[in-house]
Amino acid sequence: MFNLAATMKDVIHLSIGQPDFPTPAPIVEAHVKALREDKTHYTMDAGLPELLEALAAYYGARYGRPLTPENFLETTGGSEAIYLAITSLAAPGREVIVIEPSFVLFQPLAGMMGAAIRRIVTRADRGYQVDPEEVISAMGPKTCAVILNSPGNPTGTVYPRETIEAIAVAAAARGVVVISDEVYDRLVLDGGEYPSVLGLAPDLEGVIVGSSFSKTYSMPGLRIGWVVSGNKNIETLRRYHMFTTTVGNTPAQWAAAAAVQGDQSAVEVMVSEYRKRRDRIVDLVAATPHLTGYRPEGAFYIMPSLPAGTDGTDVALRLLSETGVCTIPGSTFGDSCRNALRISYATSLDRIEAAFERMIPWFEKQSF
Repeated sequence: MFNLAATMKDVIHLSIGQPDFPTPAPIVEAHVKALREDKTHYTMDAGLPELLEALAAYYGARYGRPLTPENFLETTGGSEAIYLAITSLAAPGREVIVIEPSFVLFQPLAGMMGAAIRRIVTRADRGYQVDPEEVISAMGPKTCAVILNSPGNPTGTVYPRETIEAIAVAAAARGVVVISDEVYDRLVLDGGEYPSVLGLAPDLEGVIVGSSFSKTYSMPGLRIGWVVSGNKNIETLRRYHMFTTTVGNTPAQWAAAAAVQGDQSAVEVMVSEYRKRRDRIVDLVAATPHLTGYRPEGAFYIMPSLPAGTDGTDVALRLLSETGVCTIPGSTFGDSCRNALRISYATSLDRIEAAFERMIPWFEKQSF
């Protein structure tokens, strides 16, 4: 998709999953200040102490749970956090429960480690919500982990508190670890309290939460993420982390500490803008023939489905070559969603409008 798009002119990307906002100035200044002050050397293996303290204070207050720096491990973006979580648990003879559509890392990492994958399929016409009882029923004697992702990539779906709590409690009772990808935890578009497993799980040793600063603060290139879990899990993951990336980017960790401790108004501005884009794109998808949409509540994605049996990859490629609009085919996120397209609205309203001005007439001419 991207190779083809690179050869074309006037491509509108509804594909890229990164904020289109500049990194807030105070974060940039903190990064530059760290460089000028020669803070470019190794830090502690778990991360910069000042950053871990800031994370513990922020998330402890947010979820009303006592957290200390020993509950945290700084990682190279959210990707390393998820890598550490999955590959430390998945193994031959074990099973990992994954909810489809699923972020591109989940199933390949579990499979790479030899674990069997138990897929729970969700659908666009139900807003990609998962039935917690289906997840709980899938837990068996070989189940080592269940992976949650809310708000989700590629769907933007936010699971309600009841879903998260039911899964977390049942998993704890069965000795199953809940791996929760909460990279988009601040990008909840309809207000209300965000239901994190951090606030709902009976025991932190039974959960591994991965997140990052990339989306919240529009700083994906600085590659700062984190893991939060029980002390024993963090001790194990710290040793694992030392043999993967050694330590994180020191100046960027100073920038991340400034982000957590500083003025949050830039985040509020971004969330407000994503909300406007979401509202408009829901209407535009509804006006597009052959697409079944829903109302995503978080992140900056929507994943409408095409008629059953449609090859979404073929549609995405033809849509790009014939209209210059780039989307991501659903097969990227699992076999069950091959008849879908992921659309990112991490771009301006003007570009979203321009994209659908091309897409709607194109879809009107199709027959599926």
